[in-house]
Amino acid sequence: MKIASTKEIRALDEKAGEFGLSSEILMENAGNAAYYAIEKEMQGVENKRFVVFAGTGNNGGDGFVVARKLASAGAIVSLFLIGDEKKLKGVALKNYKRLDSFPIERYEVKFFDRVTEMNIYRCDAIVDAIFGIGISRPVKGIYKEIIEGINISGKPVFSIDIPSGINGDTGEIMEIAVKATCTITFGLPKRGCFIYPGADYTGKLYVSHISYPPSLYNSESIKVQINIPIELPKRENDTHKGDFGKALFISGGRNYLGAPYFSSMAFLKAGGGLSYLATPESIAPFVASKGSEVVTIPVKETEEKTISIKSVNEITDFAEKTDIISIGSGLTLNEETMETAREIIKSVNKPMIIDGDGITAVAGKKEILKDRESPTILTPHLGEFARLTGLPIGEIKLRKIDLASEYAEKYNVVLVLKGAFTLIALPDGRVMINTSGNPGMATAGSGDVLTGTIAAMYGMRLSIEGAVRTGVFLHGLSGDLASKEVGADGITASDILNFLPKAVQYFRENYKTIRENAYERAYNI
Repeated sequence: MKIASTKEIRALDEKAGEFGLSSEILMENAGNAAYYAIEKEMQGVENKRFVVFAGTGNNGGDGFVVARKLASAGAIVSLFLIGDEKKLKGVALKNYKRLDSFPIERYEVKFFDRVTEMNIYRCDAIVDAIFGIGISRPVKGIYKEIIEGINISGKPVFSIDIPSGINGDTGEIMEIAVKATCTITFGLPKRGCFIYPGADYTGKLYVSHISYPPSLYNSESIKVQINIPIELPKRENDTHKGDFGKALFISGGRNYLGAPYFSSMAFLKAGGGLSYLATPESIAPFVASKGSEVVTIPVKETEEKTISIKSVNEITDFAEKTDIISIGSGLTLNEETMETAREIIKSVNKPMIIDGDGITAVAGKKEILKDRESPTILTPHLGEFARLTGLPIGEIKLRKIDLASEYAEKYNVVLVLKGAFTLIALPDGRVMINTSGNPGMATAGSGDVLTGTIAAMYGMRLSIEGAVRTGVFLHGLSGDLASKEVGADGITASDILNFLPKAVQYFRENYKTIRENAYERAYNI
């Protein structure tokens, strides 16, 4: 499912006219879709009380259609128009006048009074049709008072298109925003519903294409979409470990014993075949004692117990025997080791995942990435991406979709920008927003497990793009299963690692459902 910017959704609305879809038809269809979602969630609306808060723009017009549909179905509806009725125009005004024939109490709200408060207190649910996607200024005055009243009411809240007060592109809260139970969005989901903090305010998301032709909402010009992972190939009975890939993990340094273990073991736990670990010779016995299924390759080390430049030839020679390489987890920032990482990245002509300290190694010499012939996957968190781009984290948060896309295109890499709703940016400009995972996964070693999971998907013969999309999803799914079992507050990298086999099993058994509803994040209506 594609995800639109405010500019893209406005362009879709304009193009819809070329197909004979007038603004009036689109508004009617939007109101109908919202009504059906409300009716479904409320398990019927007859004799139930609804309060509709509407602004004077087209979002308010959608709210007028919803109010009419609710009243037509036997609901008791009170409509509060926030703003001057004289500002209504076009199809919004038409739909407001159509309410004249319906038993709907209407109020023009200039301040948050007792009538407003009592209606909220008595109602069964609230419809938020105050602001649409175009908000660009902080919410003030009566609008702020109304939203505060909605949020403290404890009532189910249905937001039309996007929760009022959320920036449609950045997910910012414009001073204050409606905390929706459900959001019914039109045409396509908006970026602000999938970027925090806006994602926290969206609630359950229903999507209606409101009669757009598929050629519009599937347009290749819209580059952002929900990450729908790729189905895994069947694991045939007559197979052996070599059929599921050989991965080499170049990882570890003094005080970093977890990173090499988590990355190399995750490859096996997620379904990979043979896992090799090149790690400093003094560290190898400790990792081997914990992960005996991993084949350790002790390599020459520096005085600080990190991988030495003297190990480059040995590592690059061995890399040629494997299918995919991972470098960077727990390498440390030792200067010689950083140079070692750069030499390996330049020399090895294999698909490569660069994580952790490997990202730091290339941050100042990004031309290395451009010069690589084989696919390159970078997996930075926000701090590491800030080092790669030279931009402050605050700016990245506001523009992360566009910045990730630009970076992936410029350096010909697959960029996995880790965080809440991890982004996957591809060299062709497309960006996937991943919907699995939870806050408990923000823990040391989680990224190392992700590295091994992506490598395992490639070992199972998915394409590079497929391996990343499916690996990122499975990593999040494993964290979700762990959260249900042990609680989000106490999740460790070991938990994510140990739940990987269950995640793969769940994924295989429930793939159709995951694909259809974007892992319970966006429902078509």
